[in-house]
Amino acid sequence: MMPIVGVGAIVFDDRGRVLLVERGRPPGQGLWSIPGGKLEPRETLAQAVAREVREETGLIVEVGTLACVLERFGDDYHFVLLDYFARITGGALAAASDARAAQFVDFDQLAALPLTEGLADVLVRARATQPPWSTSRSRHP
Repeated sequence: MMPIVGVGAIVFDDRGRVLLVERGRPPGQGLWSIPGGKLEPRETLAQAVAREVREETGLIVEVGTLACVLERFGDDYHFVLLDYFARITGGALAAASDARAAQFVDFDQLAALPLTEGLADVLVRARATQPPWSTSRSRHP
């Protein structure tokens, strides 16, 4: 089966909590994860991240740097997932689209939630490596 590219957003609020959604559809229905989904045709990765966050949570985000790359396999799927740091620039938090719930979660509450595979480790690494945000980013390496 051909791999499908997916994206996700790792969003921390000013209190250090992470934005999570409860998945309303397979794979992972009923599990908590970061907002994300499939890349659509003719869409950049950053556009996909921003769209998925808006669709699932009602929030508008600025997409930052790549946080991690993951692969997930199931009987009927193979996802290559690119998770990006993002920060809120607008909107109002409300579960929408295929998310049953959306909320900011304290790190000490993560263990009480049914999380998608490997998410806790990804979030711990992301919190430790989150880059500072800058309003003036260069487009040149």
